[in-house]
Amino acid sequence: MLVLVLVAGGCRCGFQPEPGIKVVVPAMPTTLDWSYSDPSSWANYPVMLATQRGLTTLAPDHSVQPGLAERWERSLRLDGQEVYTFHLRHDVRWSDGVTPLIAQDFVLGWHRALLGRERGEMGDLAGAEEVFALQEQGASSEQLQAALARVGVEALDPHTLRVTLARPRSYFLARLANVYLFFPTPSAVLAGKSEEEVRDYFDRPRDGHPLALGPYRVENWDRAGERVRLVHNPHSAFQPPLGPGERPAPVLTLLKSEIGPALYERGRVDFVFVDSAVALQGRRPDDLQREPLLSTYFLVFNTERPPLDRPEVRRAIARAIDREALMKGLLPAARPSHVLLPPELPGAASPEEAASLPHFEPERARAELAGVPGLDRPLRLVYKAGDSFVPEVAIAERLAAQLAAVGVRVTVDARSDFTAEVSRRTAEGPRAYDLYMRRLGADYAHPNTFFTLFERTGLHQSGWETQKGGEPMDRFEKLLDEADAEPDEARSRALYGQAQAVLLDEMAVIAPIYHPDRYFRARASLHGVDVDPFNFLSLRELRLDGTVAEAR
Repeated sequence: MLVLVLVAGGCRCGFQPEPGIKVVVPAMPTTLDWSYSDPSSWANYPVMLATQRGLTTLAPDHSVQPGLAERWERSLRLDGQEVYTFHLRHDVRWSDGVTPLIAQDFVLGWHRALLGRERGEMGDLAGAEEVFALQEQGASSEQLQAALARVGVEALDPHTLRVTLARPRSYFLARLANVYLFFPTPSAVLAGKSEEEVRDYFDRPRDGHPLALGPYRVENWDRAGERVRLVHNPHSAFQPPLGPGERPAPVLTLLKSEIGPALYERGRVDFVFVDSAVALQGRRPDDLQREPLLSTYFLVFNTERPPLDRPEVRRAIARAIDREALMKGLLPAARPSHVLLPPELPGAASPEEAASLPHFEPERARAELAGVPGLDRPLRLVYKAGDSFVPEVAIAERLAAQLAAVGVRVTVDARSDFTAEVSRRTAEGPRAYDLYMRRLGADYAHPNTFFTLFERTGLHQSGWETQKGGEPMDRFEKLLDEADAEPDEARSRALYGQAQAVLLDEMAVIAPIYHPDRYFRARASLHGVDVDPFNFLSLRELRLDGTVAEAR
């Protein structure tokens, strides 16, 4: 009611009329310095992806294609290191229209990323571990610079970049397309600046800086007003594909607002996410759009706490879940699934492999669960409290009802302190929950990104690394390492399939439920504005009908 009163009464609530397209985003960037970055990097991606580019890019089928590099060669050294030689495009200029893209731009950017707040992302580079160790030891700047010079990224000439990885990684080219830490920085502009001056350069946009390579550059970042103003970059080599009567959007403002849907209804903004699963169950507006994500929502078992410390019990519970019934009517569309890897992902399970994983078999589940010691107590299911585009409340309640049908009692527990709760331990040692639900989204279009969470050092909080003395985990990680190092796509896919079988079937650590989609609303006059499969606002192909006015 308060929202309606404020909007109807004309309250701008921080919203200031200005020319151009306006997009409501869930959060403002934490930094514009894409090399140094920030652990809350998800909030930075819409701006980074609109203004920058990587060595590679992804086609609609998620295959790796040329980006800033027009081609590359890949080779394996006798010492086991993998070498990529990238040949950069000669027609790429930064947004001043004068400064060319050169290989040194990647060397400087990656060196800064190795010292930044997400440096672990650069760990595949040869020599990265030495840099990390020196930072842990509090080494001097001179020592760090000497170590950086030995890292496997070097400019052979202005348009040739050589990258050496500590060991073969089949996912590397896919990561270059989407993980912005691997984007270049304008080395000619930053030369001679102190680290403080460099950070000021990025985070206080002015006079056309920071320079950009994408179709937009940042003109202004208003932290207090929670908005970022982007303007079209006419010098970009990556212009949106214009159809008849279309033109680039000259001005684009990203803003954060708690009343985004109301502003959209009043015609004050042009794009808004629909992040309420409840809202999606009501009348569906004609301009509602859906983007299938490379993402999986799943149930996690506490493998250390009886009776779920037995894989046969966990498998039986996975077989008791009717995913189709679980999702029916909750969303405009849903993709129920009992596999971890989304079907659109290169390397996803074949139909034969999927059929061998635990799926809905209620009679078998009921028989396997009958008389299991420990199931005389209710199991506690934890999920994250708060509104979301995932209908978590309904899924939790329906899941409890389905498991009750096979003799398993479940109590549901919505937690605002979800992350702390799933890691909390009982006095006896095991974690305090029995079951929890969460979503996993891809960072890049490769199976590897779905498995890292479940490795020994991953934040799965399931305790499965302790199962059977750790042997299944050792075998799982060995399969992943072999798959990551395998250049042959078919053999690599088979290895990832074996790893998925260990996780979902043999050890039944998790039970996938469905692959989520993201919903949004956009004006009919906007073309190419979208949500990418990684759940980030995509503006790279944004264009307007020629009749759209510059301002309201």
